[in-house]
Amino acid sequence: MATAITIMALLLLAFVALGVYATVRVARAAARGVDRTIDQAKRTVEDTALRARSYGQGGVAGELAQLRLSLRTSMRATQAALEHGAVEDASLRESLDLFKRLSTHGRELDEDLKRLEREPDRAGVAAQLPGLRERTEQITKSAESLRWAARDRARKFADDDLASLSAEIDMEAGALRHWSDPEPEAEPVPASGTASWPKAGAAAPEAEQGQTWPGEAEPAAEPGADEPQQPRQLPASDPRRTAYPWEKSARPETTN
Repeated sequence: MATAITIMALLLLAFVALGVYATVRVARAAARGVDRTIDQAKRTVEDTALRARSYGQGGVAGELAQLRLSLRTSMRATQAALEHGAVEDASLRESLDLFKRLSTHGRELDEDLKRLEREPDRAGVAAQLPGLRERTEQITKSAESLRWAARDRARKFADDDLASLSAEIDMEAGALRHWSDPEPEAEPVPASGTASWPKAGAAAPEAEQGQTWPGEAEPAAEPGADEPQQPRQLPASDPRRTAYPWEKSARPETTN
């Protein structure tokens, strides 16, 4: 009895622990989802503000906003392309590691630009603009190189797969269209020792011209065979006999 109670208590504790663990995991996942939503909303608002300042303001403030917007747009597009491609192509993970190192410099530059936006000394900021512009172009050019290389690689694989698929389809289509006419049946060859009837119009060999087929009696030579024979008189046919199978038999004459 005590053993059963102990087992039940252990099972209850296991279920409670499992429930607490599941609750914590769900809470953390929900918190991460909320954080991602908040970060995305902040980025959207900040990008909208930068776009408005780059088009609406001129001078140093407008150029700083334009540099930040160009940097953030290029880095975000490269990150999305590499992460999406690394799922299907493992060789892009090394490129993704290089992009993470590049992102460190990109974040540092973005922080510098953001700090200079609040700098009251516009003359000093204007003096730093050529160097900031060069750093931004260098980072965005490296990001674009990784992004286009990943896209070209994916397009090359897609083209190769399409070419291979087209070749297989052409081969299958050719196999489906391949059919052959039935071969003509060979004429049966007569067995040895069996007489074959000569074809129509073919001349019989000289050795067989006077030959008679089995079952036919060869007429015996009569005396005076050299004399011309008179044609034999055939007996008159009885009109009451049926000449052909399909004719009806004649009725016998009745006598009175």
